[in-house]
Amino acid sequence: MQNPEDDSHCPASGAVAADGESVSLQLTNMTRWAHLMLEPVLESGGFAVDLTAGNGHDTLFLWRRVGPEGTVLAFDVQSRALHNTSRRLAEVGAPMHRLESGQPIRSPEKGVFLIRACHSSLAQLYEVHPVAIIANLGYLPGGDHGLVTHQGTTLDALSRASELLAAGGRLVVTAYPGHPGGQAESRAVQEFFASLDARQWLVLNLCSGNRPHAPILLVAEKRRLRP
Repeated sequence: MQNPEDDSHCPASGAVAADGESVSLQLTNMTRWAHLMLEPVLESGGFAVDLTAGNGHDTLFLWRRVGPEGTVLAFDVQSRALHNTSRRLAEVGAPMHRLESGQPIRSPEKGVFLIRACHSSLAQLYEVHPVAIIANLGYLPGGDHGLVTHQGTTLDALSRASELLAAGGRLVVTAYPGHPGGQAESRAVQEFFASLDARQWLVLNLCSGNRPHAPILLVAEKRRLRP
């Protein structure tokens, strides 16, 4: 999900990304920064997770990077969000599969798996280690602003994400302090990233220096163990 306070999908005139999508070139465009942070770890045939499918922008980005030989899991509790995501993926011919809450998630095959479940359902995932995990917190743009991500389930999802993430992989989260409940969730997410063991993790906290309610981007890279 995403909070419209982020100008992520208000493209600047003439701005085009490498994948052909128009993007904003604003310095504080956290969605663009999130994608840039994940690009180095994504490659054809890879495995990635979108904890908040929303309108499908991040899910599509991940699938374009891992390609037909790769796998993407996309979670969302809202049927509308998964519908919007599936439409976006269908436009580019991405192979899709659907899973309902409670169905086991084990060694998914190739393609994009749309899972109607809370992002904390990542706890059901076993046997696989994604190289990239992304979450865009807040509410669904164009949807019910009362349906937002919550601190408790978000922290559950991030805890499991940190366990599953492959060595050398990256966890990227955009948090939104500007909506009701968002400030507490954003603070909790920042504290979670700050608590990661510096011997095992590299952590980046990117925020606007003069907009206290602007989106915050947090990035954690799991360091490869030295032999």
